[in-house]
Amino acid sequence: MEAAVDPTVAPSGTGCAECEADGGWWVHLRRCAACGHIGCCDDSLARHASAHWRDTGHPIIRSFEPGEDWFWNYDANEYYDGPELAAPECHPEDQPVPGPRGRVPQNWMTQLRQRGD
Repeated sequence: MEAAVDPTVAPSGTGCAECEADGGWWVHLRRCAACGHIGCCDDSLARHASAHWRDTGHPIIRSFEPGEDWFWNYDANEYYDGPELAAPECHPEDQPVPGPRGRVPQNWMTQLRQRGD
């Protein structure tokens, strides 16, 4: 499983790469432990972190939220005991959740409830 984690790779940015590209928004952020890709969590509308896993086969993510240091293994569907990763460990603490500032719709909670899981 060590090939699934590269502790030397920096995160791809401070927000979800795909949401940033298309003007979207996210609830929480996750960091790929193999390549540093930042994607939005499965509570977000777009679920880019798990899409990244399905597209690349990179199964290990780490929370990219301030104060959280847990890892998740998508393949095993369980927590993973991972190493310290290259800085930064989280998005900027002044970045709101959900985020990013200025793009989260006022009815964001309604949108999440209506997504039809």
